[in-house]
This record gives sequence, C-alpha cells and structure tokens, in this order.
Amino acid sequence: MIEIRNICKSFEGRDVLKNVSAVFEKGKTNLIIGQSGSGKTVLIKSIVGLFEIECGEILFDGRDNRRMNFKQQKLLRQEIGMVFQNGALFDFLSVEENVRFPMDMFTNMTMKEKTTRLNFCLERVNIKYSNHLYPSEISGGMRKRVAIARAIALNPKYLFCDEPNSGLDPVTSILIDTLIREITAEFDITTVINTHDMNSVMEIGDKILFIHDGLKCWEGNNTQIFNTRNKKLNAFVFASPFSKKFRELRQMEDDE
Repeated sequence: MIEIRNICKSFEGRDVLKNVSAVFEKGKTNLIIGQSGSGKTVLIKSIVGLFEIECGEILFDGRDNRRMNFKQQKLLRQEIGMVFQNGALFDFLSVEENVRFPMDMFTNMTMKEKTTRLNFCLERVNIKYSNHLYPSEISGGMRKRVAIARAIALNPKYLFCDEPNSGLDPVTSILIDTLIREITAEFDITTVINTHDMNSVMEIGDKILFIHDGLKCWEGNNTQIFNTRNKKLNAFVFASPFSKKFRELRQMEDDE
C-alpha cells in the first residue's frame, strides 16, 4: 500500500500539486487520470522520487521515504518497478539484456539465476523466442511487454506505469491492460497507473483518482464513475473519444 498525505509541489512559483492525499491499495490497479497539465504526471514522478515535494508525506507500507537515509532509499528503489510512456528500452541492448539490466545493477545473482528470472518474466508477458532481438526489431506492443518484463524483474512490491497504452492500437491496448491487471493480482503488487485512456479506466480501474488543476477532485472506482455528478470529471470524460459509449452506459443506468 502507498499512502500520500497533503503533497505539494511547485515549479518556479506555480503550484502544480495542492495538498493531494490518497491511498493506493495493494493488489489493485490504481489509476490517476486528468487533463494534460493537471498535475498527474508530476504526482506519479513525485511518488517515485523523481521530483522532491515541498510538503507532505509519501508512505510505502508505512515507511516515509522523506525520512529515509541513502541506504534505505536505495533498498526502496529496488522494490519499485517502472514502465515509462515510451518503454524507455535501451536500443543498443537486446530484449534479454534489457530485462536483465536491473538485475545486473542491483543484485548479486549469478548469470544462471538472472537467465532463469528473465526468461520467467518474458514468458509471463507472453514473449518467447525474442531474447536476442533488439527493440528496433520488434513491434510497439512487444516493446511495452518487454518494458513490463523489465519492471517486474526484481519482483517489485510497487509498480508504476506512465501512459502504458500510449501509441498502441485499441486491441494491443486491451492486451496490455489485461496483462498489467493480471500481474498486479498474481504478485499482489501495489500498481499505480497514469493514464488518459478511458477504456483503461473502465476495464481495470479498481481505484481511480481524478486530478484537476493540481487538486484531487474525485476518487472512486470504475463502477462509481458511472453515477458521479462531478461536473469537472464529467467534462473530462465526455471530452474523450470514449464519451459516446460512456453516455450510452450512463443512459442505461438512468433508465434502470
């Protein structure tokens, strides 16, 4: 579980996050949604530790990362997996080498142990026989799968995904959503996903946090979002390409 309390973050005097508090639950897919510039990307980067917050607390299973010493922070980083928006694979490394990279960096595992683990991770994301290919030789969907395999290589407690469906076709996006949800439940991970994809919200939104202008404006799940009358949230949802389907479902709920 990750708990954030009254997080504040500003850049050059402009408040980007304003006293944001939330709980991201273990074993569930926790989604952060909002318009571009709303602060959702800053929020996820602040939780991970890429940005230093001005005030507030970030607790990883009760551990305050702002009170940790260097050694404790290093250990925490080994418990965190990250899937970046563009995959962030190393072009000069093969699929196998990309997945093995965090093990090379943070563990004393033998090469045999690393090979066993990376093959397990690649098989778990349904990639076989691609170990020696390079990122330029595989599809966008496969690159995202490799990025997920690398993110779970160290068996993390916490998984962060920044726009995991960015640039993918609808069918591949559904497959990636399903994979993330399955891995989250299977390994009991606290997963936090930054997304603007309303299909993802409706399919895997166990917990949804809506950020608007740096403020937490709504939270709930993918069932409760049907019934909300939050004007800012509805404006965001109805502005998306998903809005037609959402309206139809809302009308069905109202008719009942």
